[in-house]
Amino acid sequence: MKATGIVRRIDDLGRVVIPKEIRRTMRIREGDPLEIYTDSNGEVIFKKYSLMGELSSFAHQYCDVLFRSTNIPVAICDRDHVIAVSGMPKKDIIDKRVSQELEKIMESRESFTATGTKTLTPVDGISKNAIVACPIIGAGDISGSVVFFQNEDSRSPSQTEIKLAQVAASFLGKQMEE
Repeated sequence: MKATGIVRRIDDLGRVVIPKEIRRTMRIREGDPLEIYTDSNGEVIFKKYSLMGELSSFAHQYCDVLFRSTNIPVAICDRDHVIAVSGMPKKDIIDKRVSQELEKIMESRESFTATGTKTLTPVDGISKNAIVACPIIGAGDISGSVVFFQNEDSRSPSQTEIKLAQVAASFLGKQMEE
């Protein structure tokens, strides 16, 4: 755990303000759910809650099926991190932050499809571009995205691959609602 040097008082209703700098750095937005943990040393820890994280084992299986069907590397992300991947070394990409570009795609609620000039680097620290990215929306809320990565042949995605990503995102969105 890293000390920030910031001290805040609890108000009479039990509220504490998380400083803007920390919210910006940790990508905590208004309305984001936070999990609260305590330990035996008296520490209280806030952690961003990810409903997609609850489905990570299911997401891993889904990634494996998509990769075996298409032979295209695929990842499933929550709003902040990669939670499942297939077709790429897991240790290189799991838990990496999504890029601000991918965040904007999710916020726009529209799918991204690569063209000759339009590219998307979906994960910070990973140079591999996406060919398709579809936001996962469940009960009206953005939960994450399904991303198909560029393969060795670096071609544009087919309509089948675009539809597969859209169906995967829709299916995962439905899982969020249940």
